[in-house]
Amino acid sequence: MNENKTTKAFSKREYHATKIIFSLLLLLLIIPTVINLQTSTYFFTSPTSASRALFVKWKGIALNATNALGHSENTYATAWVSKLRDSVTYLPLKDLRFADTPMEGNTWFMSSLNDTHEENEAEYLYFPSQASKGRLLCMKGRDSRDGMKNSYALAWPEALPDSAKLIKGLTFVSDTYYDYQNLWHGLTAMVPFVGWSMKNECVRPTRWILFHWGEMRLKVGSWLQHLMRANFGDFRIETFEDGDGPYCFEKAVVIRHNEGSMGKEKKLQVSDQLRCQARRFCGIDPAGKGEEVNEKGEPVIRLTLLMRRGARAFKNPTAVADIFSRECDKVEGCILKVVQSEDLSFCDQVREMTYTDVVASPHGAQLTNMLFMNRNSSVMEFFPKGWLELAGIGQYAHHWMADQSGMNHQGAWWEPLGKYECPSPENELDCFNFYKSGQVGHNETHFADWARTVLNEARTNKLESAKRSSFNKPHSSACSC
Repeated sequence: MNENKTTKAFSKREYHATKIIFSLLLLLLIIPTVINLQTSTYFFTSPTSASRALFVKWKGIALNATNALGHSENTYATAWVSKLRDSVTYLPLKDLRFADTPMEGNTWFMSSLNDTHEENEAEYLYFPSQASKGRLLCMKGRDSRDGMKNSYALAWPEALPDSAKLIKGLTFVSDTYYDYQNLWHGLTAMVPFVGWSMKNECVRPTRWILFHWGEMRLKVGSWLQHLMRANFGDFRIETFEDGDGPYCFEKAVVIRHNEGSMGKEKKLQVSDQLRCQARRFCGIDPAGKGEEVNEKGEPVIRLTLLMRRGARAFKNPTAVADIFSRECDKVEGCILKVVQSEDLSFCDQVREMTYTDVVASPHGAQLTNMLFMNRNSSVMEFFPKGWLELAGIGQYAHHWMADQSGMNHQGAWWEPLGKYECPSPENELDCFNFYKSGQVGHNETHFADWARTVLNEARTNKLESAKRSSFNKPHSSACSC
């Protein structure tokens, strides 16, 4: 009798042991399949209904197998989830170990993570992805003065940190070494996101999170805000109103190199897209632009003097305008317009540049509006004294922009420095700061000769355009997105 009871007890234990072993083996077979599906780039970026159905099916089987383990085994699994949750490690957004090379390599922003590199595209990070092993991006902190006080981590969707808030939708996360107020600096930070969107079926973000050196920023300049609204529609900047977090993001794209390794052809495509969307946003139809003729049948050449006030303005704007007016009068079909950049709304700027063939302007953010001119239009740039000798490579920013937006940068004029007037000529930085905000003089002979050359070239191009219908028209008749 006792022997029978003992035999039955052992049989029962053997049965449960066999059941547990079978369930564990089933889990070992299923979990890699689920993880492989869950972490594949294709699954996260281009899921089909079939791939989702397969994922749900196998995940359900895995959960059923887990349930078959019984109460004690489920408790064990819950404990492991708790351990995964507790193992989430936050690192500072700004890593001071890379302060000397903040924009190189992985950058000092999220320094532990490697970018995805694709031909002709800007570097980026995407979460969740195969590279992140299916983990989501999480953040804590919203400090606007010290990036070391803001932090990031990666977490499995099933084991998010305690009290974490899951933010649905696609989030664009930008970190720039410069700023979002200046037109040029802000544009270079946004361009790679436009490019990424174009490559991914023109997807639009639900929100933006903006950082400068890991420090949170809550607004951008008005010009940049309008341009992003023109391209993406809603432009919502996240402020983390519920406190310091943590917050985890269902999907996130992080870009921290600005344009980075983006190729020239992609930059041209993005410029075409932004130009097209800005014109659409402002209700501007450029049909026929580049084909206008005057009453004599001569091609119309629109020359715009884009003025600015204060730093780097012309010392004598009236004299400069008179020089360009005289030279414009000598070229059949030339029409001069003098506009003050600070007095123009965003759409005014788009409109003025849409109908400009040649823009002449002092060095400054207002020249970023060349983006809205047709490809092959011309740019003339002017600098105050001291810039050529002391400003460094940054003074060529608008040369670079002309190249990436399809314009012809016709060179620049630097006012001659002559004798150094700065208090400490041996200190280049201090000396440059002395000249940085100076105003621009003029050289009547040089300005006249230069204007004549550029306007005649524009006229020749317009005449040739009558024979080649594709020349100097908008690169595309429709926006890419």
